[in-house]
Amino acid sequence: MATTRDYYDILGVKKDASADEIKKAFRRSAVEHHPDRGGEEAKFKEINEAYEVLKDTDKRKRYDQFGHAGVGGSGDGSPFGGGFGGQSQNINFDFGDLGLGDIFSSFFGGGGQQTQQRQARGRDVEATVEISFDQAVFGTEVDLTLSLEDTCEHCKGKTVEPGYEMKTCDQCKGSGQVVSVTRTVFGNIQQASICPKCHGSGKIPEKVCSVCHGKGTQSKRQTIQLKIPAGIDDGATIRLREHGEAIANGPKGDLYVNVRVKSHKHFTREGDLILSEEHVGMVEAALGTEIEVDTVDGPVNMKVPAGTQAGSDFKLSNHGVPHLRGNSRGAHIVTIIVDTPTKLTKQQKELLQAYADQNPRHKSWG
Repeated sequence: MATTRDYYDILGVKKDASADEIKKAFRRSAVEHHPDRGGEEAKFKEINEAYEVLKDTDKRKRYDQFGHAGVGGSGDGSPFGGGFGGQSQNINFDFGDLGLGDIFSSFFGGGGQQTQQRQARGRDVEATVEISFDQAVFGTEVDLTLSLEDTCEHCKGKTVEPGYEMKTCDQCKGSGQVVSVTRTVFGNIQQASICPKCHGSGKIPEKVCSVCHGKGTQSKRQTIQLKIPAGIDDGATIRLREHGEAIANGPKGDLYVNVRVKSHKHFTREGDLILSEEHVGMVEAALGTEIEVDTVDGPVNMKVPAGTQAGSDFKLSNHGVPHLRGNSRGAHIVTIIVDTPTKLTKQQKELLQAYADQNPRHKSWG
């Protein structure tokens, strides 16, 4: 879980601490609380979370201005959506008629290792889908067409012709193993191995399936309707259990779908935040104005107060990315770019010069 504690307090530094002071404080705390040295893992993750924000100038600026909401904190993991130190983030998601799927930020995360421990199961399959930025934000459904080894419809994967039975293997006598004897200078050595005829099952068909010829599977081209949840990020992997390739007399493998999200022309994403820039003129920034801002939800009017400085950030709440867990959404952060005029008329120069003369702090444009 993401911490709600103040990041400066976690590292034991003041809010005006320099980057060097923050780095030193992090190293000191990380060494002290590292799990390998007897520290608590939760405390160590909290320290990493704080440092990931405070070491980055832009993230620190947004945190100082908006708190945890300014750095995409969702309360269900790291504020950056990828876990601490690149660890995977396992999230269960209901895929309806496709059963229960697992979303992984890494193909080898979580259940991927457990898959390798299962025995007598079909081959895992990996595929990739590409979706738009908006589809990743709001969720979508895509049709995924694959050619896979599927269960033989004629024998239902049992390898035996319908109407016939399985019989005891005549090579291993039902044990599933065969024993070979090798003569050596030290005497005879016996070695047991899986029976090559029944592949360890101890049974063989009285008559092999006339369609798959005893293989138990057929190559088929099939289309799967894949539900992609709102808030999924680029590089995430969706796992569909038993939607991989089939095997005779055993469960299917799993299907891993890697999600690639296309970049947006105007928006970028950082965890649950959506970031964009808006340009205003120098006079508008000085006097204040109202501008129309494009968001994933459509245009939104936003006030730019008088005296706004270049690089100022404004938060549009609930216009960011939905959290994978829960019904809330992140924010849309708008950074203001103040455009300075490059060509001025004589009258404009005189007006600016008059302003400069009334404000001694400003240098002359002469």
